[in-house]
Amino acid sequence: MSSPAGSEAELVALAASLVERALPGEGIEVAVSRNTSTTVRAYRGQVESFTAATNFGVGVRVVVAGRQGFAHAGTFDADVLAATLADARDNMGFAEPDPHVALVEPDGVAPVHQELWNPAVTATSADRKVELALELERATIGRDPRVAAVQSCSYGDAAGEFALVSTTGISVGARATSCWVSTSALAQDGDETQTGYSVDVGRDPELLDLARAGNEAVERATRLLGARPVDSQRVPLLVEPRLAATLLGIVSGTLTGEVVVKGRSPFADRLGVEIASRQLTLVDDPTDARSLAADVFDGEGLACRRNTLIEAGVLRSFLHNGYSGRRAGVRSTASAVRSARSLPGVGVQAMAVEPGSTSWDELLGGLDRGFMVQNFHGLHSGVNAISGDFSVGADGLMIRGGELAEPVREITIASTLQRLLMDIVAVGSEIEWLPSGSGCAALLIGDVSLGGR
Repeated sequence: MSSPAGSEAELVALAASLVERALPGEGIEVAVSRNTSTTVRAYRGQVESFTAATNFGVGVRVVVAGRQGFAHAGTFDADVLAATLADARDNMGFAEPDPHVALVEPDGVAPVHQELWNPAVTATSADRKVELALELERATIGRDPRVAAVQSCSYGDAAGEFALVSTTGISVGARATSCWVSTSALAQDGDETQTGYSVDVGRDPELLDLARAGNEAVERATRLLGARPVDSQRVPLLVEPRLAATLLGIVSGTLTGEVVVKGRSPFADRLGVEIASRQLTLVDDPTDARSLAADVFDGEGLACRRNTLIEAGVLRSFLHNGYSGRRAGVRSTASAVRSARSLPGVGVQAMAVEPGSTSWDELLGGLDRGFMVQNFHGLHSGVNAISGDFSVGADGLMIRGGELAEPVREITIASTLQRLLMDIVAVGSEIEWLPSGSGCAALLIGDVSLGGR
């Protein structure tokens, strides 16, 4: 997002008009947002659905002597906003005092300004958005006779503006646009069906690679046809970037201040300790414009910054917003996440790995024997984020002689997050950016237990 200019400056002025009503000794924080989005779904050459929406949000937080009250509205109407401020004050009266509750103050970190607003997104006509969705469906169907339909196929975009003003001297505004396409090919051979998913993301609809997305979805669906269970064994695990991002997303979720201060992280007491292979460096970097989650300010108005979570295997930091930082006795890492209709929490904003020096082809070609994971099943329910226990279903392809071999289904991968991190042998050199904003490369994990027949 960019600094206040144009339409987001209007949101800053709106937030400031409420903050100016603060009573003596009262802290007020006002967050304002305006978002538009479009989703087009295609099916069998027709528009299955076209959804366009514009949403407004205003959140008002009032803090006095450790008590806070919050209220929100879905309109910019002046009378409603006055009532929302009154409701926040009323809600504060029912709150228990908490010595760690306070509004954040400017910390002197200069914002990294990024150009994240592309007018091409808002200028693209509805007809063109429909064309992109239908073109994507055509790019998916017809490439292989076993693929006669798509399970889902869509184009989507979003444009958002956000402002935050508080009595502590914070006054910021920002905006960003994004767009994406996703397709899921449905392959059939006799009575067997398999699906394959692909996605492309960016900030210009005309630069989305529809052909690549269609080709990849077809390949991922057809190569799993004929999948069978295999015997239980221990093999190296080659994890595709999007699955590696999901896996490391669970890890990074255990490194937020909220879970750490509550003792719910397996890494809570490991700061400065080696918790992963030296091949792994994991960061949360919303200043990287390649991420769709890139931003200039966090949910409390502090300048976003690059936070290194794991550096060459060593746990370097946890992520904090103002509240969790005060509880832990440290400064905020500008990791407050929120909407205008919620209180700020703490979370990962734009997780990414530092790429290694080995390409996907080199990782694959270097394995005489292994297993390439294409899908995890039950990942979130199969992982205990407190203990780190890991047991999930998976399917994919065996690796033999440096090449993908027979497809495999109905296996179980059992380990712990701690062991998986320590057993990373290599990190791929190609980063894939996902709609979530995460950027990840392939991971090669050594000697993992596969539970089969």
